[in-house]
Amino acid sequence: MSTTDGPGTAARKAAGGRTDPLPPPPGGVLWSTAGDVRSLLTLPAAFTLQVAHPAVGAGVDQYSVFRTDPWGRGERSLRSVQLWVYGGEHAAAEGRRVRRLHKEIQGTDTRGRRYHSLDPACYAWVHATGFPVSLYAGRYLFRRITPAQERQLYREWLQVGRILGLHDRDMPQSIEEFWPYYHRMLAEEIEPTKVARELVATDVPVPCPAGGPAAVRLLLRLTWPLLRVLYLRFRAFVTVGYMPPEARAAIGLEWTPAQERRLRRFSTAARVLVPLLPERLRYLPIAREARARRRAGAH
Repeated sequence: MSTTDGPGTAARKAAGGRTDPLPPPPGGVLWSTAGDVRSLLTLPAAFTLQVAHPAVGAGVDQYSVFRTDPWGRGERSLRSVQLWVYGGEHAAAEGRRVRRLHKEIQGTDTRGRRYHSLDPACYAWVHATGFPVSLYAGRYLFRRITPAQERQLYREWLQVGRILGLHDRDMPQSIEEFWPYYHRMLAEEIEPTKVARELVATDVPVPCPAGGPAAVRLLLRLTWPLLRVLYLRFRAFVTVGYMPPEARAAIGLEWTPAQERRLRRFSTAARVLVPLLPERLRYLPIAREARARRRAGAH
């Protein structure tokens, strides 16, 4: 069964005759940025904007392990996101896996409304948040893109939506349609939910990371009281800083001129220094492997 509506959508035949949507194209806008380590700095803002939706926030509050296993959850989510863009023939399978994980998530949101996590109104918002955040944060962390590249980025984001199982009818099909939808959601739905407030708080408990060699785990346990405070402050800083101003206002997040100056200095350093890193440090593993396969295929 196709996950898309309408003719002309890029797709491939999968096993059993199923038509799978294609991921964004190699060499596109997403291909060049989604696997860059700088993209990690944008994810907290997108996640916080997602859970500021009453239904999404309620689902994460009730079902997610983000409080008890934030590091494991973050690693699994990051791997999933990377597969949507760089997974090739495995991208659609990962999208189906994500939908299966959310199949049983349902309940009542903060406004007393029944929700299911795969309802298009909720699921499409989770997908949609990545576009304005990546566009806004990209102006700080990457080179400013042209209007044509912005349109290309949106077309590629629609392809990611299809990978996730969204129908075209559930997503604005152009930038001209997207921005009214986005501002309407900010005005009518978005609020400072419990989870959104937690994600910008600097005084919440966070378990110490448990992975790595024994010596590293011991050092982390000994220094975690200090590192936890520094981590939470940094997380709040990049979460609010890389969130578009209109989204900050909808959630009720404050941002001062002094914070903006610090963000600009930090972003300039990242924009200048990260491209100087060797590829094994600049790109996340799945993106790095995909880039290597592409180079090998070109020879």
